[in-house]
Amino acid sequence: MAAAASVGSPTHARAGRWTGGYAGSGKTQLGRIIASHTHWPLLDKDSTTRAVVEAALEAIGSSPHDRDSELYKTVVRPAEYVALMTAVLENIECGSSVVATAPFITELADPAWCEEARDRVEAAGGRMEVVWVRCDADSMRRYIRYRGAARDAAKLADWDGYIAGVDLDYAPVVDHQIVENNAALRSLQEQGEKLLARVIADE
Repeated sequence: MAAAASVGSPTHARAGRWTGGYAGSGKTQLGRIIASHTHWPLLDKDSTTRAVVEAALEAIGSSPHDRDSELYKTVVRPAEYVALMTAVLENIECGSSVVATAPFITELADPAWCEEARDRVEAAGGRMEVVWVRCDADSMRRYIRYRGAARDAAKLADWDGYIAGVDLDYAPVVDHQIVENNAALRSLQEQGEKLLARVIADE
């Protein structure tokens, strides 16, 4: 999430901008662009929870890099999002706007989850904003290969199978902004700065 208010501003509601997208879409990079310009806290799901997730997976006899099994998806993954949401809300309650980056694929397709998230953010004194980063398949594969993360090994080993399950036209079920990230369009840096300019103008 990224907020559209000055950090700690007493006159504007703090905002959290959920920045979501598929693996390799550029969502974390966009979050960093926004955070670096605003100095708002950046909460990335992987950076925030990875060490605990890997330890938990090993403790239950799974690979620390597992991100595809039903065990991960039904037990570990939900806990990651609870931890991320808790950190977001704590920042908003303390008067800070926040940039939170994670896939949010399941969450932003679920009206009930979105409604609960919005209610909790508003109860903490903020507002919920959503940005979805779209990326073409070739660019995603290139970004994933470049970062060389062990958790992506299964995706790359069966890329055709993986990409067949990716909805390249995905859109969240709530109000949102779309950022298109592929080589044929403006750079992500430029789009991030334009997005931020609109946020500031709205204030």
